[in-house]
Amino acid sequence: MISRRGFLAGAGAAALLVAIPVPAVGQSAQSAQSAEFTPSVFVRIGADGRIEVTVPRPDTGQGVRTVALLLVAEELSVAPEHLVVHQAPGDTARYGSQLVAGSQSVQLLIGPLRTAGATARCLLLTAAARRWQVPVAQCRARDGYVWHDQHGRLSYAELVADAAAIDPATVPVTLTPRAEWRFLGKEATRIDAADIVTGRARFGIDVREPGTRFAVVRRAEWIGATVATVDDTAARAVPGVLDVIRLDPAAGTQGGVAVIADSTAAALAGREALVVGWTGGSPQADSRAWLAGLASAVPAPPRAPGPVGLDLTYHLPLLAHAPMEPLNATAHLPGDGTLTIHAPTQDPGGMRDQLAQLLKLDRAAVTVHATLAGGAFGRRFELDFVLEAVACSRVTGKPVKLLWTRDDDTQHDSYRPMSVHRLTAVLARDGVPRWRSHGVATWPLTTAPFSNNPELVLLSGDQFPYRVPGKPSVVLKPSPLRTGFWRSVYAGPFVFAEECFLSAAGHRAGLDQVELRRRLLPSDSRLRRVLDAAASQAPPPAGVVRGVACHLDYGSAIAVLADVRDLGGTPVVSRVTAAVDVGIALHPSGVRAQVEGGVMDAVSTVFGAQITVRDGRVVQSSFRDYAWARIDRAPEIDVVIVDSGEAPGGLGELAYPPASAAIASAVAALTGVPVHGMPVTAETG
Repeated sequence: MISRRGFLAGAGAAALLVAIPVPAVGQSAQSAQSAEFTPSVFVRIGADGRIEVTVPRPDTGQGVRTVALLLVAEELSVAPEHLVVHQAPGDTARYGSQLVAGSQSVQLLIGPLRTAGATARCLLLTAAARRWQVPVAQCRARDGYVWHDQHGRLSYAELVADAAAIDPATVPVTLTPRAEWRFLGKEATRIDAADIVTGRARFGIDVREPGTRFAVVRRAEWIGATVATVDDTAARAVPGVLDVIRLDPAAGTQGGVAVIADSTAAALAGREALVVGWTGGSPQADSRAWLAGLASAVPAPPRAPGPVGLDLTYHLPLLAHAPMEPLNATAHLPGDGTLTIHAPTQDPGGMRDQLAQLLKLDRAAVTVHATLAGGAFGRRFELDFVLEAVACSRVTGKPVKLLWTRDDDTQHDSYRPMSVHRLTAVLARDGVPRWRSHGVATWPLTTAPFSNNPELVLLSGDQFPYRVPGKPSVVLKPSPLRTGFWRSVYAGPFVFAEECFLSAAGHRAGLDQVELRRRLLPSDSRLRRVLDAAASQAPPPAGVVRGVACHLDYGSAIAVLADVRDLGGTPVVSRVTAAVDVGIALHPSGVRAQVEGGVMDAVSTVFGAQITVRDGRVVQSSFRDYAWARIDRAPEIDVVIVDSGEAPGGLGELAYPPASAAIASAVAALTGVPVHGMPVTAETG
């Protein structure tokens, strides 16, 4: 039976290539016998004029491939729709770090990709100048041709062989000045938008190699449990079930029992038929008790330089990643010393290196193909789901696609840690804080052992930008379950607590929230400029309360104004205005999309989304009870881009922390109920 996606996509989609089907530019009949021109690992121009761009970092929904294409298109002076983009396989030796994390993807691609495109352009210009015997300065590149006022034009295709013969070290490379940009900084549709909405785009969940088997895992019944006994008689009797294996937690998986079948449906039916006994772990675990334990561990405030005028505590819950595409990976370990992986991953190069080391394989024998990912948010940095697929392929010798169900994703995630924050302040007579303390109790990230260090938690979380002296302190308690990177990591909880606290101080003193922050920010700061830009928008209408929050991180600055109104006794966010300074906005529509995503995450977590644990089990199992915002809760979102001319900064994690604080503070001002944490509509934990 053909699937909906198969019907839309049709047959014969290339496994590793996401391309824009347009003719090559500057094509010429004379170029048919020319050599290809590959001035770097990122850019190739074929004998037919076809320009190909290899993007080293994967696209997990943030649009990095679109920006990469714009960077090269600008330097080659060729419209982006005439370029073809390839996703690079995992290979750190060839491409350097391929990690997508810390809102750094675009920042780290700008230099290499612009230089690659500029090198190609300068070599083509030099080749044309030598053929015409004119100075290079008299030549110009545009739309796939090199032009000269007297000699006319030569296509890139005609110049490929000559350019390839030039030593790049002998040619000065100049970047295109910003004043001459044609594509960067302009509105541009994502290169894969049409393929995504029509089903042609190939995500990890769409991979199906010849001879593929399918697998799902019966996972622990409670937190930390391991398999004691397995009766797989009934499971093996299910038509289509091929094998049942135990997964070893010591091998990097989360453990459990995998069912391998000739279809996902058969694997799921086999999983239901398993009889598994479990042992160990924490069958009585309760997230309310964990939160109480953190509350009792919050460090006491240091001696204040005056009477403490405000003392508030905030409780923040566990959060699951909940990417729209559940975890999956396809692995092929045929037993000949090779391994092939197709997976939506945030680090294909790192995955390749780690798999080679863990499985004692030659790195050259390991191939990792990074597919498109339907969201990541820090979860696809990990290897557990890939190692599950590898374990199943080891047994079968065939390609095995391992799929997590939505319930698996929700109940066996690497969660954002719970945290408790106590903030105190000495207030001036006008109510403005003049000293503050911030004590935090939280957990390290179990998937990143290096995070078991309070100083690293502070490095991630403490981005307090205001002129109020005081230093936060952190106590780390052992994590009782699996925790990992979640969008904005520790900055999310820190900024939420600090901005809600500042808003509470302003509310108590009757101060305007924007003016309060203006007084605490240097007049020439980037934050002050985005705050002014946000505040210059229309004032809130009658009956609407506005919350304010700011954030400076990743080389970028943002101010968020959230308007909340009462709708039949329920607070709803009607509008969010975010002014953002990412330095130079290379892809403005991408900037807006990232901010909008962060705002929707904030709406979701402020109004109910949390993970709770009762009797050792995660209560939530899907979007039906992990209350991510539906479309009817989506506010109008206005993104104001402030161009500071600074170097481009990071963005993917920037909007969530201040958006959550601005929304929560507005709800508090509307309802008169102080913020005590998230969600504001239910008990935390």
